[in-house]
Amino acid sequence: MAFRKAAKGASLIGGGVLAALYGYSQLSEYRKKQARLAQVEAAEQVQMAFQDELPSRQAQLSTLKNADEFDVLVIGGGATGSGCALDAVTRNLKTALVERNDFSSGTSSRSTKLIHGGVRYLQKAILKLDYEQYTMVKEALHERSNLLEIAPHLSAPLPIMLPVYKWWQLPYYWLGIKLYDLVAGTQCLKGSYVLSKTKALEHFPMLKRDKLVGAIVYYDGQHNDARMNLAIALTAARYGAAIANYTEVVRLLKTADVCTGKQRVCGARCRDVITGQEFDVRAKCVINATGPFTDSVRKMDDQKNPNICQPSAGVHIVIPGYYSPDNMGLLDPATSDGRVIFFLPWEKMTIAGTTDTPTDVTAHPIPREEDINFILTEVRNYLSPDVEVRRGDVLAAWSGIRPLVTDPNSKDTQSICRNHIVNISDSGLVTIAGGKWTTYRSMATETLDAAVKAHDLGGGPSQTVGLMLEGAKDWSPTTYIRLVQDYGLEVEVAKHLTATYGGRAFEVAKMAQVTGKRWPIVGKRLVSEFPYIESEVQYAIKEYACTTIDVIARRTRLGFLNVQAADEALPRIVEIMGKQLRWSEQKKREELAAAKQFLHHEMGYKAKSEQLTNMSEIALTSAEVDRYKKRFHKFDKENKGFITTVDVQQVLESISIQIDENTLHEILNEVDLNKNGQIELNEFLQLMSAVQKGQVSDSRLAILMKTVEESLEQREPVSVDRSGGGV
Repeated sequence: MAFRKAAKGASLIGGGVLAALYGYSQLSEYRKKQARLAQVEAAEQVQMAFQDELPSRQAQLSTLKNADEFDVLVIGGGATGSGCALDAVTRNLKTALVERNDFSSGTSSRSTKLIHGGVRYLQKAILKLDYEQYTMVKEALHERSNLLEIAPHLSAPLPIMLPVYKWWQLPYYWLGIKLYDLVAGTQCLKGSYVLSKTKALEHFPMLKRDKLVGAIVYYDGQHNDARMNLAIALTAARYGAAIANYTEVVRLLKTADVCTGKQRVCGARCRDVITGQEFDVRAKCVINATGPFTDSVRKMDDQKNPNICQPSAGVHIVIPGYYSPDNMGLLDPATSDGRVIFFLPWEKMTIAGTTDTPTDVTAHPIPREEDINFILTEVRNYLSPDVEVRRGDVLAAWSGIRPLVTDPNSKDTQSICRNHIVNISDSGLVTIAGGKWTTYRSMATETLDAAVKAHDLGGGPSQTVGLMLEGAKDWSPTTYIRLVQDYGLEVEVAKHLTATYGGRAFEVAKMAQVTGKRWPIVGKRLVSEFPYIESEVQYAIKEYACTTIDVIARRTRLGFLNVQAADEALPRIVEIMGKQLRWSEQKKREELAAAKQFLHHEMGYKAKSEQLTNMSEIALTSAEVDRYKKRFHKFDKENKGFITTVDVQQVLESISIQIDENTLHEILNEVDLNKNGQIELNEFLQLMSAVQKGQVSDSRLAILMKTVEESLEQREPVSVDRSGGGV
């Protein structure tokens, strides 16, 4: 064992020396790039006119239908596809982009929310002396710096703690993290540092104390992934790209090459998913940037093309913010099965993940219960036993599909490409596949370089380094103060708006309705515990939101943060969108049903609710059963064996508590397992058993009935016997 550790140490030091020498040799290059970011306004280099007013979706569709020919047509509106569109249009190429769902509706909105180089990739690069891994980390660290620069309102550096429980690991991890800083060079966000056990617990008091030696803290970036994706797409639109969501490619168009006679891709037959109307979009070059769906477009080109996508499911969960410090993440470098788990503060909640399991390609991935429990188990291993991590505290869960790929040009077709690939088929279809969120821009640049060369498109070099994204131009860390002062918004709401829309937060504030209260003056919240306001729904439509799901999942992140809160906000969102988009009553009902299904399956609502419905046993002691029966019968005064909203309403009125009937119905419906409009004693005992075991938390009915019981007991008259016969 000692020899193995020594060998690893020697390999680490040897690789570290090589990395250090190479890193120092690259410092001049880094300084040039940093100077370019700091001194050059990339927007000034772009020749395209910037549109301050976004064209409507209908106007974009009209452009797609009526244009004779585009230089570039991008299929896919995720981070990479949107990045390709922005890169193309800022090269002065006539650009179009179509997305069959919504922008960022796939993997790009379901990430770990990190902008990172990849600590574990650097570890592999050093231990295996793998230059490819090293260059991937180096590229990602450069892109990390650029992304934080061009969208400061949507991203920020985040310290991440790596707890150490064995003394020999402290120098091992420290050297590895220091090399991570070294590879970043002048683009290192902040230097890493070592914490003693005492200091580590001060920064992360929830951490397990036993055997803790100390901790190492390093920095990576964090962002709002769906909003970042949208910002890239909207920036492309403002520079003149014709972009349209809910526009599906039915088939690729081909024409015979006049010189060779070969069939060449020359566009795509598209269908407006909302209206069903089909039309042709012609282009000199078509780029396939569809992530997990790469193979489906490749087979449109040629059915004989082999599959190159190796999909892998990554599940994340969201738990309450009190499980982690406000501004400190946690990295578990070696879980029970070797996977890496992150535990990060995000949007005042805590996000934990991710898993890595083979999966089928689907547009609607569902988080599995076993993956949720795996993450919870690993989290418990690193938190203090005093902190009870309950299954019922999972507020949302989602699954994203990583589009890992094999290189079709490689002799060994079984090997997974660690980075990304750009492939040009015999018919000219350009495919960009693989990679990761952080490197979307460099992937787009490489793709357009290849496309320009293969199709002789002209245009200049890429202009996207340092090019500010949507909302970044007029943003500063104090912008929210002006919103509070000028419009009378709550401070929390103003901070949220500037962190989401940047300098364009003022446009959202202008739409905000007067509350009728002394404070805040404007800005009605969709739900009380989140800073999302009603005017954001109106503004979402300007940002091409077409469905209720677009609003709860991507224009806001409510569905990703708390499925029950999102469910509560749905009726009002449907009402606002229905008025703006002139939906019929039937359309409103369909939108409400679709959004509920999305929350139920894709955001983990089903898995959360089944913690109660799947209970087959009531794991309570006889004393607990008696106590809960007593509580139940304070509402079931007629001993019917069940209670209804009427029973609860009568008891509440007797102690002067008022809850409207609709809210009361919602509270009881959460526990009504057989959906017969009443809560049987057995259902109530199942609820209390699930609460006891931590499978259900924050049950409104359980808390309400306990509160009422305590109130009633305080009001009960003192008996004559206890008062000595009244003498």
